Amino acid sequence: MAANRRKWIMAGRLLVSILLLAVLVVKLDSRWSDALPPLTVSAAAWLIGAFLLTLAGVILSAMRWSAVLHALGQHTALRRLVSHYLAGQFMGNVLPSTIGGDALRVSRLSRDSGQSPISFASVVLERLTGWLVLPVITLFGLAVNPGLRHLGRASSVAFGVATVTLALLVAVLVLTARPGRGLEGRLEENEGWRRFTSAVRYGLHQIAHEPVAVARVLATGFAYQLVLIASTLMAAHSLGMPAEVGITALLAFVPAVLIAQVLPISISGLGVREGLFVLFLHPLGVEQSQAIGLGLLLYVLNLAVSLLGAPAFALGHRKRASAPTNA
Repeated sequence: MAANRRKWIMAGRLLVSILLLAVLVVKLDSRWSDALPPLTVSAAAWLIGAFLLTLAGVILSAMRWSAVLHALGQHTALRRLVSHYLAGQFMGNVLPSTIGGDALRVSRLSRDSGQSPISFASVVLERLTGWLVLPVITLFGLAVNPGLRHLGRASSVAFGVATVTLALLVAVLVLTARPGRGLEGRLEENEGWRRFTSAVRYGLHQIAHEPVAVARVLATGFAYQLVLIASTLMAAHSLGMPAEVGITALLAFVPAVLIAQVLPISISGLGVREGLFVLFLHPLGVEQSQAIGLGLLLYVLNLAVSLLGAPAFALGHRKRASAPTNA
């Protein structure tokens, strides 16, 4: 029953991706050339830089995961975490699987350490840092560039995504801290929600008195997201986008795209990401074809980096000795 439901969900997400992309392709008309980087040395250099930064983002995300694990009292070699992260990227972005890359990371880290609850809690907390870091970056971008606050629907959507995400984070923390009352009690009857909140509660309890560890987690979280934004800037340069698409514009809009593209309504954010880039960048003088091309280019770059995880996916299931834990 559960397996059939997952298959139907996967089929539904695939259908949504196809429909969204079909709408966007119709908007392209015959302007496919604008959606592709030109065949020049300069464009190639920008693309190589974007690829390297995307790869660096994987390493930084593994460092963020390592910081969370250290805060929880578990010490695993960074090299091993990078391997697990790449394997998760390969499964989540390349293989047509109903099991996400995060589940694979939890499974393999649990096998390494023998600490399944801590492994699950570390991935949950690592993901939750994005709920704080990404909205803060968007609000910062809107604050430092007043012109970005007067772009009509683009400004409203970016601000709305940031504030709603922060509100959801606060709601999760409140519901987690008050189990067994009213709505919280009814939610606790759901096994998935109960496992999620237990992981959050345990993680927050562990790091509550570790300000240095919290600072390290947030620092690596900001570094990771800023590297992804820098990669987007390089990809935009490869497409020859206008100067208005600068660093502050991407600080304001890219985090909103990153938040929305992980919603479980399409495959790897296809269609959602491209549509939002059209919304955000068109007021800055970017043609729809270029905005769609940027979204697809970022997808291809992420896919290329994910392919590097094939060896880790194939061989990383082997258990390795890990450092003793203090859990």
